[in-house]
Amino acid sequence: MRRLLCAVLVGAACCAPAGALAQATGGDAVDPATLDLAKLIECRTYDVPSYNALAFWLVGDEAAQARAHFGLTEEKTANFMLKAYALKAPITVFGRQTRHIVFNSSGLMAVLDEADPHPLAKQLEIQPAIDQPAKFLGEREISATPTRARPAASPTRPASPSTSPPSPRTRARPWPAAATPSR
Repeated sequence: MRRLLCAVLVGAACCAPAGALAQATGGDAVDPATLDLAKLIECRTYDVPSYNALAFWLVGDEAAQARAHFGLTEEKTANFMLKAYALKAPITVFGRQTRHIVFNSSGLMAVLDEADPHPLAKQLEIQPAIDQPAKFLGEREISATPTRARPAASPTRPASPSTSPPSPRTRARPWPAAATPSR
């Protein structure tokens, strides 16, 4: 069975506030029609507001126009967390061509049909999260913004939720990770 390798842009996705659509450097709105899908997938050139502009365009009132502009045909997928599209013309990402992309809650992914995904993962410094015969998913953090640490517990103040271990009811379930390559 062939293995699939997915490359994803890390950032805020469709869950981002609607105001993010109008955000960009200098307060200018991003025109999603000017975006290059391959560069967006490879995490080159664009930022989160650019991704948001594309995502909102694809699900908004002008969705049909957006799909036509990029040559996208929606495909059925068994995974309810993915929105899959076939491309009219192939794009080249990370030196490989594909005609299939998917969106999930964390970004845009190119579906690369690789007999062995390990060489690409090594080239892009992707750490495997799932490495099974029929599926390879991995990730690489592109950038991170440090968060402010919460104060530790004191005799007069209980520990904040982030400093105490999660209870079995609140423990986060691990979701399949997706590869997040960058150059």
